[in-house]
Amino acid sequence: MTVLSLKDVSKRYGRQHALRNVTMTLSNNGIVGLIGPNGSGKSTILKLIAGLLQPTKGEITLSGEKVTRRSADQIAFLAEIDSLYSYQTVQETVQFWANTTPDFSEKKAVEMLETLDVDLTKKIKNLSKGNRARVKLALIISRDVPILLMDEPLSGLDPMVREDILRMIVSYVDVERQTVILSTHEVAEVEPYLDYVIFVKEGEVRLEESVESLREKRGTNLVETMKEVLL
Repeated sequence: MTVLSLKDVSKRYGRQHALRNVTMTLSNNGIVGLIGPNGSGKSTILKLIAGLLQPTKGEITLSGEKVTRRSADQIAFLAEIDSLYSYQTVQETVQFWANTTPDFSEKKAVEMLETLDVDLTKKIKNLSKGNRARVKLALIISRDVPILLMDEPLSGLDPMVREDILRMIVSYVDVERQTVILSTHEVAEVEPYLDYVIFVKEGEVRLEESVESLREKRGTNLVETMKEVLL
């Protein structure tokens, strides 16, 4: 079992605290919602887990090993910023990933994109925003790694695209072997898909628990819980 652990993790940029003493352990595979308002520290948590940042204090481990930039062979990171090469076609982008990423399944990526009617012959620069988002997600999901990190994958997209993205995650992620950590503030939309939730505010974890347990204890949905915990 892959165990991701953050122990007393803080991150400071100069004098500004982005995170304060975050401690959590994720050992159950499935879809985890990292929920909080803008500026709450969600992106910083994901970048620290991905090894793109180092904590000012504390330790992050994956299956007992310290997370560094070299942990990329076990962790896939979908950034909010678009880093696709605009001059490539979708097919060339998929082929590029197949040539450079050993754990990448070209077959899986093409299957997803064809199911979503994304034209593989189109250049990235000529795709709609929604189709660019679909391509980005297909590339990440096609990696065979235990941890998939997704930073605001629904942000700025229309409802139909958001629904496609959530369906892609549920249909193509192997939740028996993989853990998805999805940061968002679109709580109502993601609630039906989540197994576990972490509420973050002002750089601190305010609550973390399984969605099923929260419903049983509080008798409310995640939107109501969010209002109680974060507002």
